[in-house]
Amino acid sequence: MSFNRREALTLAAGAALGLGTATAGSAQTAQGKQDAAAERSVESWMDEWIADKQRASDDPLHVGRFKEPIYYLLRPISWKPGADSPARLEAVEAPTGFVTDFASIPRVFWSLLRPDGEYTYPAIIHDYLYWTQIRPKNIADEIFRASMQDFNLSATTITTIYNAVRLGGQSAWDGNAELKRKGEKRILKPEAFPPARASWSDWKQRADVFADTAPQ
Repeated sequence: MSFNRREALTLAAGAALGLGTATAGSAQTAQGKQDAAAERSVESWMDEWIADKQRASDDPLHVGRFKEPIYYLLRPISWKPGADSPARLEAVEAPTGFVTDFASIPRVFWSLLRPDGEYTYPAIIHDYLYWTQIRPKNIADEIFRASMQDFNLSATTITTIYNAVRLGGQSAWDGNAELKRKGEKRILKPEAFPPARASWSDWKQRADVFADTAPQ
């Protein structure tokens, strides 16, 4: 018995969310339940975190938002490997102004993630690596897994989401490469942050708002 990639990710999500067993006959049912679970979109997830006044004044993660559920860093964030990390996993910093849409993580898996400012670090670092492609995809995914471990997610959640990006992230990786080939940029100048509720679809057309430093 075999599954295509979509079915494999559906069943992985279903197992992680307690939506059924991994059989061919359950794939369609799991897909329907997965779609229902995915109704809690990235937008609602981020809005919940941003609205949490208990974290608003002291959390080191600071983001702005476009009219669409697309976000940008108001301050840089970074990830550093631990002493026991493999040498191939090197430190990463996502700079101020990096624009993220969280597209590097399949949508359904956001229902597994708690709305926690600290946890958002791994997701943004992963998006940054998928956009810049300054590391190979497999290394970007390994850094994502290591950073999730740093924030003490459950082993089941880490394995499920890591496998999702490892098996299903190629389309996001390739899509980013194509957007960059067409000239899209994702690092804003700090002095060119958008006004409230500006549209990313409009703002990204402006050549004067992006930093000149590579990688973009």
